[in-house]
Amino acid sequence: MSGHSHWATIKRAKGAADARKGKIFSKLGKEITIVVKAGGGDPNTNPTLRTLIAKAKAAQMPNDNIERAIKKGTGELESDALVEAQYEGIKGGVAFVVSVLTDNKNRAAAEVGNVFKKNGLEFAKQGSASRLFDRMGQVIIPAADGLTEDKVMETALEAGAEDVVAEDDGFTVKCQQGDFTSVLEAIKGAGIAVDEENSSIGLVPNMTTPVTDVATAKAMQKFIDMLEDLEDVQDVYNNMDIDDATADALAAE
Repeated sequence: MSGHSHWATIKRAKGAADARKGKIFSKLGKEITIVVKAGGGDPNTNPTLRTLIAKAKAAQMPNDNIERAIKKGTGELESDALVEAQYEGIKGGVAFVVSVLTDNKNRAAAEVGNVFKKNGLEFAKQGSASRLFDRMGQVIIPAADGLTEDKVMETALEAGAEDVVAEDDGFTVKCQQGDFTSVLEAIKGAGIAVDEENSSIGLVPNMTTPVTDVATAKAMQKFIDMLEDLEDVQDVYNNMDIDDATADALAAE
């Protein structure tokens, strides 16, 4: 998730997504199980689950996988106890926050720490990187014929969103995490197509670091890819501000 352009990150991520489908499904499955344990297995009464199921289907996760994840959450199927952890680091002035969901915290810490060391980082003190982010919901809307900024703005703000960022590729609607599901469903209810696979609640930078050198951006992306390849890692957040030219060069790699 980049600081300036969510779309720059999406463009880069799409190219590698197919090669990591299995890992993506595993991560989505963990999220679904956790959400079901917290709020029940009925998507009609658990809006967070309803949103996650839509996200899983947008990622082409098989229905059988989704059902198994739900049953693990309800206790119908056995599942490992999952715990959350967060690791932070700063590289070249760029802040990184790694979110982990694991059944073995010691293993996760060792694996994430190994990737950090290979890239010249040590774990930073808790809060040193995460203070540069706010936890918010982001709804991603692709550009479409006839879709205007005014329509997106009116629909989103009426639903409780805080901001709408317009870019060439579409719009990013930002809201408080508690309003995410209602904002998402209001936008869809207005007939506006949403990129549900990339819409989520997560850490959004409140301060960014410009990265315009392609070699530096490539090194940062390699670091992110190594982290995202770890089974226990759910999300890797950073506050890079990558311009369009650098993002296009990365996407062409």
